[in-house]
Amino acid sequence: MSSAWNASHVTPDGAAWLASAGTYPRSTLALWEERPDAPVVLPCGSVFDVVSAPAMFGRRMLDRLWDDGPGSGPVAEYRGRMLLFAAPGTAQRLPALLEWEEWGARPRDTGEARRTAAVPPLLCHGTGDAVTVPPPAETASPARWLVAPDTRQPWLPGPEVLLWAAVRAARSAVRISIFPPADQGAKVYDVSRRR
Repeated sequence: MSSAWNASHVTPDGAAWLASAGTYPRSTLALWEERPDAPVVLPCGSVFDVVSAPAMFGRRMLDRLWDDGPGSGPVAEYRGRMLLFAAPGTAQRLPALLEWEEWGARPRDTGEARRTAAVPPLLCHGTGDAVTVPPPAETASPARWLVAPDTRQPWLPGPEVLLWAAVRAARSAVRISIFPPADQGAKVYDVSRRR
């Protein structure tokens, strides 16, 4: 696990950015001043979109983003899902890119089945959706920040960056052989002793 993205404290500027997504930002900030351990539900689509992945696969994506790519925006973990905060519009565009990559297509044979088993569905939350956002303070809550927002305008990856990370995470999870599986009923001859 990369230590480069281990920053779990939300700064006041990061809290202001998160609160700006809601209808009443000052009310959200007041709630967090009174109860810094309270998670809130915020709408997606105007300030950020969220791509949700199963926790293990999300960590692989996060590792790819930090080890081989540009880094990530804020990232939270909630109820076994990794929430990657993304640029507005990502939730609308990413599903088409995933479909183009045949993400989650039905397997044709057993070799294909093993490969697609490592390709979990990604849930895209955009306009009209809302997500539970972890509290700004570190707590024993099931919602927590892995990469906390720390500025009023954090960099947010777009759909192409997240597609890139997802494809590389899937490739790192499964080794794909160019050779078909061995036929168990085939006769094998030792040709190394030919004369």
